[in-house]
Amino acid sequence: MIETTAAPFPTLRLRPWLAPVALAAAAVGTYMALFWAPTDAVQGEVYRIIYVHVPLAWLSYLAFVVVFLASIGWLWSRRPWFDALAVSSAEVGVLFTGLFIVAGSIWAKPTWGVWWTWDPRLVTTSVMFVMYLGYLLLRSLSTDFQRRATRAAVLGVIAVVDIPIVHLSVIWMNSIHQLPTVLRMTGGPTLDPTMGLTLGVNVVAFTLVYLALLGERMHIERARQRLVLERRS
Repeated sequence: MIETTAAPFPTLRLRPWLAPVALAAAAVGTYMALFWAPTDAVQGEVYRIIYVHVPLAWLSYLAFVVVFLASIGWLWSRRPWFDALAVSSAEVGVLFTGLFIVAGSIWAKPTWGVWWTWDPRLVTTSVMFVMYLGYLLLRSLSTDFQRRATRAAVLGVIAVVDIPIVHLSVIWMNSIHQLPTVLRMTGGPTLDPTMGLTLGVNVVAFTLVYLALLGERMHIERARQRLVLERRS
């Protein structure tokens, strides 16, 4: 049986406010990225793509970690809102990962001279993208709610293994990709303070965009779950 009571999830309660706050934060982050942050001495203006590329990467990780946690929640408690959270975060994560790959290609063309190369970071990110596309496709193979949610949850737990592989691939493997400049294994960030602040603001802005999209998608999924229950009753 699918529960009809709303889960105490902050994103759902704050849903009406998240979109305008996210848009305002995105506007501030965009201004800082385009006009306030200084030009990179080596890469020139093209480096500004990092203010989109890096937040997209981090939010892709976050989205899929949420899928992992929500999948555990479903397997442990069988509460349907965990399944709603998992599928909602997976869809937003796939969107962000696709944009992450596109932004990386835009940066790669003037920097490496090619849109795509079989670099370990690019390959592992593409594998992650395909894995979570498979997660979403797996959900369409069954109309039984319990079976679909359980199968997806198992894959959601397994697929999270690829996240540290993606992040550390530039260290573990022979890669031409730039090494981490913020989340480094040793030492602190190597970014100029102004660049670092701009990046931080954009990470916050993208996080708010993620939460806004997640809240809207969960609202739709919970309504769908209630519709399924009404049809069975």
